[in-house]
Amino acid sequence: MWRGVAVRLLRGGGAGTPRAASGVAAAELRRRLENELEGIRGAGTWKSERVIASRQGPHLRLAGGGAGILNFCANNYLGLSSHPEVIRAAVEALEKFGAGLSSVRFICGTQSIHKDLEEKIARFHQREDAILYASCFDANAGIFEALLTPEDAVLSDELNHASIIDGIRLCKANKYRYKHMDMQDLEAKLQDAQKHRLRLVATDGAFSMDGDIAPLREICQLAQKYDALVFIDECHATGFLGPNGRGTDELLGVMDKVTIINSTLGKALGGAAGGYTTGPKPLIDLLRQRSRPYLFSNSLPPAVVGCASKALDLLMESNAIAQSMAAKTQRFRSKMMAAGFTISGKDHPICPVMLGDARLAAVMAEDMLNRGIYVIGFSYPVVPKGKARIRVQISAVHSDEDIDRCVEAFTEVGRKHRALP
Repeated sequence: MWRGVAVRLLRGGGAGTPRAASGVAAAELRRRLENELEGIRGAGTWKSERVIASRQGPHLRLAGGGAGILNFCANNYLGLSSHPEVIRAAVEALEKFGAGLSSVRFICGTQSIHKDLEEKIARFHQREDAILYASCFDANAGIFEALLTPEDAVLSDELNHASIIDGIRLCKANKYRYKHMDMQDLEAKLQDAQKHRLRLVATDGAFSMDGDIAPLREICQLAQKYDALVFIDECHATGFLGPNGRGTDELLGVMDKVTIINSTLGKALGGAAGGYTTGPKPLIDLLRQRSRPYLFSNSLPPAVVGCASKALDLLMESNAIAQSMAAKTQRFRSKMMAAGFTISGKDHPICPVMLGDARLAAVMAEDMLNRGIYVIGFSYPVVPKGKARIRVQISAVHSDEDIDRCVEAFTEVGRKHRALP
């Protein structure tokens, strides 16, 4: 009986036509929302969602017939989203452990594979323990409130990811914001924060919009000087920065000076979903007791856990995939700069092509797609006004031919729209 009901529901059986709420308040809400949406369209900052009809990878097929599209806008840094061993691990976990837990972790939502993955994450980062979240956004939302009190202080880079900013907003600590990667300003803020009990410097390891890497050596030196702790978000570093892909702290030789790492399973590590915090065991134990996104969110589905676990296995077996990124990144950056483009950041596979104007970024991205290159324009409020760009992301599975074709298309489109001299 239940199977028949489910099939009818999935086919639309029993579902009526969409209903709009009635009344004066509902009508006023609709009017305001439509005006706001029209304003977004008018400003040229409307974000459309293209529908992909294939697996994630360097080559895509778009719904509606677009085939043979080169993808240069995914966080699939290591190309593991469609790696056969990663997919097989997901299928095996699905068959053995089911589709999901229908529970949070502390009730009946912890399986052996969750504990195994947490242990593996801690071992990969060479930390004491780790805790899984539904996303790194949740990990960032859950750590500051649980860790910091009104007696403490948090010092945050002004260009930190929105999830760090939102997580800090939730806590009651005294809040300082220092200028982007400005160590003189950070030191002044640390001096002022000496009156507080605990000081935590929070920064992205690699900044997702600009492709620049935090000066962790200098941050850690200041933290040591002023008796502060260091927190880094490694979403755009885990898996491919550093000799073994452990991230910016490994890259810059400060693994023993960074106290807390938050990162994601949804980018380089298989690309499915999930996030985590890794660090001192007492901190992880506290998060299991007090971190609201952990306590009130369902456990990660077994298939996602299987993906991430296999991705970490591949990384810990060999650093070859991680090491392949540097040459590909340098090839794209050098060729684009030789063509006359301004590329933000340095030595990171996030390669923002700086254009300034939001409309120009949107139109050029559309023309790039017409030439078979999938890239996305970013503009306010994702980036500051006047700093619109097309963000290109290099993957280990891009070939040299793929990269050269992308540069050629950018050059053609840039000349067409007078973005090049």
